Amino acid sequence: MIRFSVVPDKVKPEAFPRVLFAFEGEEGFANGRGADGARLRKDLEKEGFKGKEAEGVWVHGADVVAVGLGERDKCRVESYRRSGGRAARLARSVRAGSLAVDWPARGLKGDASATAKAFAEGLALGSYQFNRYRTQKDDIVPVLEKVVFRVDSESLAVVKKAVATAEGYAEGVFLTRDLINGGPSDVTPRVLAEEAKKIAARTVGVTVKIYGKRELEKMGAGGILGVNRGSAEEPFLIHLHYRPKKTPKKSIAFVGKGLTFDSGGLSLKPANSMETMKCDMSGAAAVLGVFSQIGRVSPNVEVHGIIGTTENMPGENALKPGDVLKALNGKTMEVLNTDAEGRLVLADALSYAVRQKVDAIVDMATLTGACVVALGVLVTGALGNDKALMERVKSATAAEGEPVWELPLVSEYRADIRSKIADIKNVGFSREAGTITAAFFLKEFVGETPWVHLDIAGPAFFERDFSSLPYTYPGGTGLMVRSLLTLVKGY
Repeated sequence: MIRFSVVPDKVKPEAFPRVLFAFEGEEGFANGRGADGARLRKDLEKEGFKGKEAEGVWVHGADVVAVGLGERDKCRVESYRRSGGRAARLARSVRAGSLAVDWPARGLKGDASATAKAFAEGLALGSYQFNRYRTQKDDIVPVLEKVVFRVDSESLAVVKKAVATAEGYAEGVFLTRDLINGGPSDVTPRVLAEEAKKIAARTVGVTVKIYGKRELEKMGAGGILGVNRGSAEEPFLIHLHYRPKKTPKKSIAFVGKGLTFDSGGLSLKPANSMETMKCDMSGAAAVLGVFSQIGRVSPNVEVHGIIGTTENMPGENALKPGDVLKALNGKTMEVLNTDAEGRLVLADALSYAVRQKVDAIVDMATLTGACVVALGVLVTGALGNDKALMERVKSATAAEGEPVWELPLVSEYRADIRSKIADIKNVGFSREAGTITAAFFLKEFVGETPWVHLDIAGPAFFERDFSSLPYTYPGGTGLMVRSLLTLVKGY
């Protein structure tokens, strides 16, 4: 993790490579270097550098890294996050361990707090590596270790706070990415439970309850237990609980799907579809990432983190198509496809969240391939029953560059999950509107509580690199950690 420091601009700059910001279509650089900078910019443009968003180049002779922010009129907070990611990647490519940034530089666009936070996030997230299984040292490339921000006196306190926030957000994302990227035999339901215990032990205001198989049987958590039947790993319901020092006026629950591996059960997935199914616990990992930093953020709101976690395996006692399960809230669920298991686990987790009498629920789940078909791998599908909560979620995700697109809960589609023998069934009549019918299934377990469901099946895990998003890498993205921390900060 990068060590950031923020110092007054009067402090003599250290001999680190310097970051220069460029706007597309403008001369020179937005943070100076005068005539020397203007000449350098012209030389770079001859080599093809235009200052486009997320564009960058390491200038060896001048010992600087030039990054683009795009056109000034179109520059946004996300542009700084992407430029930070590009700077981190360029530093990695030349094995540079340190950078210096003059900030807020004259000519930069946007609020100093938001843009400095975004740029620091990009630097930190762009320096991420997952080396758990690497044995060859040559495969481990040094990453940025230190970044110094030089800031004018007027903005010093603001930028210090912004960079500190970025550090915490990045640490939460790193934990989430590490959990997702770990092998499914190494990151089991028990490992998630142990991680929750560690977080509670080191975080003031956080407590944890862990419900194992016996407790779940007593509770009547038929969804989690049913999905777990084919696995040798014990299932768990994890309840993290944060209470601020002051009496909170509001409470919110974050619910995460925690399928540490999904084979599809007896409705077995094709082999190539199983290759990335270690990521089916991305929602749960995001909840843990949020709680790892909740004490640092210290929101004046009561926060519950609820995770239902198990494997979905085709063992000798596996759930069968045609079985009927009873959820924690008493509703019965006909199972017609054992690969639609996430909603069965969430049925219990959401029912448990309602029991906490919270004011709002946000759940995150890698739930449907239909959402990936509809929105691709860069956009999260959002559905819910409360307009005000939905707008809060949209605002937080927009601020953090994690786009969501609201899909409609078309009332006629509710009929698709009617069962002839139980209260509801876990798949619709056809593949049409699969994300919406899945959300209708979940809606049965939230009652009247304001609720937003985030289908993160696409952007939770990247199988390829995106040049426009240089602060992400193939593998777990750590999606929604930053957005949910921002949500509770302003809730």
